[in-house]
Amino acid sequence: MAKSSSKITLIAGILSPFLAGAFGTMVYRTLTRASQDRDADFVFRLGATAAVMAIPFVLTMGIALFERRRQPLGALGMVGVVLATASLGMTWLPVKGLLDRVRQADNLALSDVQAPPFETVDINGVSHRLADHEGKVVLINIWATWCGPCRREMPDLERLYQSRKDQGFVIFGISTEDVETQKTFAEEVVVSYPLLTVEGDVPSIFTETARYPANFLIDRSGRLQPAPSTDQPFANLEAAVDALLEQTGASD
Repeated sequence: MAKSSSKITLIAGILSPFLAGAFGTMVYRTLTRASQDRDADFVFRLGATAAVMAIPFVLTMGIALFERRRQPLGALGMVGVVLATASLGMTWLPVKGLLDRVRQADNLALSDVQAPPFETVDINGVSHRLADHEGKVVLINIWATWCGPCRREMPDLERLYQSRKDQGFVIFGISTEDVETQKTFAEEVVVSYPLLTVEGDVPSIFTETARYPANFLIDRSGRLQPAPSTDQPFANLEAAVDALLEQTGASD
């Protein structure tokens, strides 16, 4: 009977990683599709995902404890417990995502604080410094080539840049991907504003991104101002840029 009990615990342990992954994926996708504001409810979505992913571990431990009351848990049962415990480590993925999103949300919410300077090169090797654009409104777009919303947003950003650049408006795209990957992408989605690499001095606020795309706005005084969420209509970002362009800065 002990051997049979151990087998049940072993089977539960073997299934735990697969069930944890399946449960987590299903819950996260379902909650994300149902979300009305992904920036507001990410704590709930990722927290619920982590909790659901822990269920197979809890069930396996419950089986093991129940069987142990009847008979000593055999070697097979112990292996099952170890496997289930290892599956619990998978919950670190949504937990890490949650921590990263919290940090990113705090960064994006910064208001009226001095923007950290950067100096780096774009995908063509041209050097760019934030300090060279004092008195201008700067939009920093954090993007990635694999990001569908980034691809859809870039033509709108290009149109915004072309229509406002003569008013003192600058856009920089920043991606942590390698230069060749960005160059290949730039041949498909052409923009005239600089696409920067992180080969130079780029602060972590612009590189530690959990959700793409993300936008940072810097006013004419060089201070960070909150940008509308990328979930909102693009017109909201246009309005925010126009409001900052109407302000006077230190160099005016």
